[in-house]
Amino acid sequence: MFFFHPSMLILIPAILLSFWAQMKVKNTFDKYSRVKSSLDEKGASFARRLLDSLGLFDVKVERVSGYLSDHYDPTNKVLRLSNSTYNSQSVAALGVVAHEVGHAIQHQKSYKPLVLRNMSVPLASFGSNLSWIILIIGFLFSIPQLLWGGIILFSFVVAFTLITLPVEFNASSRAVKTLPLVGMPSGEVESVKKVLNAAAMTYVASALMAISQLIRMILLAQSRD
Repeated sequence: MFFFHPSMLILIPAILLSFWAQMKVKNTFDKYSRVKSSLDEKGASFARRLLDSLGLFDVKVERVSGYLSDHYDPTNKVLRLSNSTYNSQSVAALGVVAHEVGHAIQHQKSYKPLVLRNMSVPLASFGSNLSWIILIIGFLFSIPQLLWGGIILFSFVVAFTLITLPVEFNASSRAVKTLPLVGMPSGEVESVKKVLNAAAMTYVASALMAISQLIRMILLAQSRD
């Protein structure tokens, strides 16, 4: 059977890492969400001040619904902050703000991995939506062409997760460098590092899961040859 193929065992390390990473980021964020920053500034105003200090006057700051749904929209030049960040004065919230500002800096400087990731979004989305459907049909009806077609499509997803790694790590690095410039004490900067490092592990886990899935697909295809 497709879903109970022995290749499922390949996914176990990635599943365990994903579970650990999610718990790590939740626990770390919750911990530092209870630590108020000495800057005495809410996430939204801190974002505006940080952006202005970097000359990014054309980047808007908006609120978005959801928990930890913060993101930078390069198309509209908008930094969107979730409810848990927008009005918070915690070290964790300001760290999240700085990370998203890091993406805005990348966009301003045309950081190549970010440009490449943005270009790969349509292919990754297409591959994510169709790869498993094609693969399952190919597996059930023993059609090698469909099996390998699904694998090729899913490889776009794997490539996207790998490109995402340097983008996220670089954004965090830029974030940490900007914080002392706007007066954040070194002790709080170290706390922000812990929050961002925990978040980074979720991207590593996603990449490992995608690679493991691709290997599983290849093994499934080979078992049908």
